Amino acid sequence: MNAQILQDLVSQRMPFGKYKGKLICEIPEYYLVWYHQKGFPEGKLGMWLHTMYEIRLNGLEYLLNPLKTKKS
Repeated sequence: MNAQILQDLVSQRMPFGKYKGKLICEIPEYYLVWYHQKGFPEGKLGMWLHTMYEIRLNGLEYLLNPLKTKKS
């Protein structure tokens, strides 16, 4: 896992849609599941959403906690 990707999840915001302006790590699980079924967007955003989906699916949210703390 690339550490920069994890950093991006706690610092980058959703650029459009229902959760526009929310940090990627704050997007609800059901929305990530919806994207998983629909297909993730292309590019970095899709990779971030897919990574967040996998983190939630596997119960790995704790990996982001130290990064959220650093950001505060």
